[in-house]
Amino acid sequence: MLKNKINEKKYIERRAEIIAELDALIGVSETEQRAFNEEEQKKYKDLLTEIKDVDAMLKVAEETRAIQDMQPIKQAGEEGREEIETRAFAAYLRGKMTEERADQNLTLTDNGAIIPKTIANKIIEEVKEMAPIYENSRKFNIKGDLVFPVYDDSEQEIITEYADEFQEPESTAFGINSVTLKGYLSTTLCKISKSLVNNSDFDLVSYAVSKMAESVAKFMRRELIHGKEGKMTGLMSTTNIISTALPNVITLDELIDIQLEIPQVLQSKCVWIMSKNTLKAIMKLKNNDGNLLLNSDITKAFGNELLGNKIYIDDLMPDIEAGSIPIIYCDLSGLYVKVVETPTIDVLREKYATQHAIGLNVWLETDSKVVEPQKIVVLKMAAEAAGK
Repeated sequence: MLKNKINEKKYIERRAEIIAELDALIGVSETEQRAFNEEEQKKYKDLLTEIKDVDAMLKVAEETRAIQDMQPIKQAGEEGREEIETRAFAAYLRGKMTEERADQNLTLTDNGAIIPKTIANKIIEEVKEMAPIYENSRKFNIKGDLVFPVYDDSEQEIITEYADEFQEPESTAFGINSVTLKGYLSTTLCKISKSLVNNSDFDLVSYAVSKMAESVAKFMRRELIHGKEGKMTGLMSTTNIISTALPNVITLDELIDIQLEIPQVLQSKCVWIMSKNTLKAIMKLKNNDGNLLLNSDITKAFGNELLGNKIYIDDLMPDIEAGSIPIIYCDLSGLYVKVVETPTIDVLREKYATQHAIGLNVWLETDSKVVEPQKIVVLKMAAEAAGK
């Protein structure tokens, strides 16, 4: 056991003081629009040397604690990188970042600033949490067009047969189409009160990340469900459709039909996607004796699964009405999604000045296509009652 302990608190406090002194020193230079004089330059170098010494001691303290606790040591520079990028991003949002300081892991461009990698990763991770459809799709973050084959074996299946050496196998005819994941520019706008921006004690970066992720997640959910003609393609573009007999009622038989439309080998990863109102209607299905059809075991939680598969509730799904598609049943890996994870951001300061707010305009490159249609089926309500 190591008996001597380093006073981390003292070094952490001193580190904060050094950063404050550096900010004040740089602030004077920027305000007066001049380079450091000889005295300021010496002080700047001395502060940089001291902060390196402080960081070295903090690293020793962390390694010592890791040995004592038998825990792995963090990668060198990992925490420092995130701290630097967070501070630089906060300064940019508050309007304090100038081109002279743009080398602090924040790249300024004609279209705004490229969001630092650690911040972009946080946004993407929160989007995944808020949009399980995106989280469970097959994702790509490669620039440029991506072309994928789509096999149509509905008329002629691919056959495996015995073969002999030196004998040509017979070819099997089946259709092959292709789809291309392009890069459609999308923009997300959210507003933040200047009262929060101007509060130096407020965690502006975490709040901004949450707001941007919330907006991006809603966009991704909408497009991955519905899509837009000429842009991203959603789950509802599948040609595998089961129709109901009535325009405003779903039966248990129809739920079984849609589930069994997916091959058995793919069932384990399938999920139901529907609105809360659709789930409510299904939960109330009863047999001739007035008993609920889908809740025979009262010891299990109801609402998370339907016929053994998980349910995703999404308010962007249509409710039950004539001609609508209220239910999607799918293995989401059949939907291919491209998001180039180098988002850029514009801070709109003047546009919302009269609202005492700033706007955050986030730009992404996205696309989506159904590449494995056999994994996706939808339930479509009849346009009108039979016989009318």
